[in-house]
Amino acid sequence: MGWRPEIADVIDALPGIDWVEAVAENLCAERDHLPDPLRRLRARGVTVVPHGVGLGLGGAERPDPGRLAALADRAEALGAPLVTEHIAFVRAGGGRTACVPLEAGHLLPVPRTRDALRVLCENVRIAQDSLPVPLAVENIAALINWPDEEMTEGQFLAELVARTGVRLLIDVANLHTNHVNRGEDPARALDELPVEAIAYVHVAGGVERDGVWHDTHAHPVTRPVLDVLAELRSRVAPPGVLLERDDDFPSGGELAAELEVVRAATGATGRDGAALPRPDAVRPAGGAARERLALAQSGLLSALVAGAPVPEGFDAARLAVQSRALAAKRASVVARTAPELPALLGESYHPLFLAYAARRPLRDGYRRDALDFAEHLLAARAPGEARVRRALSVWWQERAGARPPRRATRLVRAARAALTAR
Repeated sequence: MGWRPEIADVIDALPGIDWVEAVAENLCAERDHLPDPLRRLRARGVTVVPHGVGLGLGGAERPDPGRLAALADRAEALGAPLVTEHIAFVRAGGGRTACVPLEAGHLLPVPRTRDALRVLCENVRIAQDSLPVPLAVENIAALINWPDEEMTEGQFLAELVARTGVRLLIDVANLHTNHVNRGEDPARALDELPVEAIAYVHVAGGVERDGVWHDTHAHPVTRPVLDVLAELRSRVAPPGVLLERDDDFPSGGELAAELEVVRAATGATGRDGAALPRPDAVRPAGGAARERLALAQSGLLSALVAGAPVPEGFDAARLAVQSRALAAKRASVVARTAPELPALLGESYHPLFLAYAARRPLRDGYRRDALDFAEHLLAARAPGEARVRRALSVWWQERAGARPPRRATRLVRAARAALTAR
């Protein structure tokens, strides 16, 4: 089961849980500061795998040493047998381009080209050399196609494994998503990729709207996704299968029932994973390949989050869908990071945030984004009621000051807010 703080107690009580996966960036790197529910699971012998979301191994830049060190620390703190990340890019712009640095706040697809493959292989090798345990990388879901791709999904993954020896985390829900959104056959992808390299498998729910599949991780697993899992299981016996749920959490009974459905879908016969061949030598990607990839990725991300023109060869309508999805996800994450904002703004929170996000790309993470949003509202005097503006100003000052306010200051502000509310 994917471990999330919101369902920590539920996971504690679920029968038959052998291992869990936790988002690495949401955990403190020190063993003594792990959440108590995770420490209890580890004490019972439940394996915990750190799952990274921020490295951007498919980006044009080499992996950040600080992020790699933090991921290594979490693996050691958890006593993890491996670390997982994504075949994706999450930021672009900066040094190799004329574009300002941009953050996607989401996993975006890597073009399946020779240039992108060379860069990815080198980045994976850098990560492998920096981590104390093996690395497995996950295929992602996508709403958009890159123009002029040179390989299929399966061919791209097979080449990556052959050149680096990296393990694969195959998300069958993402294979289904790419079937609906990009017309890619999951069975063909499974035929082409090296199934013996699979470390484990992800299963998750989603929903289809207007012909687009949204990989929400907030809905029950559908039959088509289970069918892809059965297809995979007919080819190989994966070491493990994990159910992901990130939002709209159901009861413990519903999660237990969904786990049973997933277990039933893994009942087909298949061969066990075989030993991998020795990886090929990885040639350095070279500056030219990285620069071409940097320009392509910054052009796409600028169109998605900064209102830049749609790059040549992309579907403008599909990019608009992806852009709205990114903005909606950003609004949702900021609401969870700073729940006081939707509480203060009520029904106007989402339209106000989406209007702000259309002009202000994400920078420096979601906590900074919440502060920037509040500052933007205060500067524009956007909340109509003076009472709401005053409360928002107090919230912003308490978090954006050079140092946290002293206790006396907090008491005065609380009393002032109480008087204002009257």
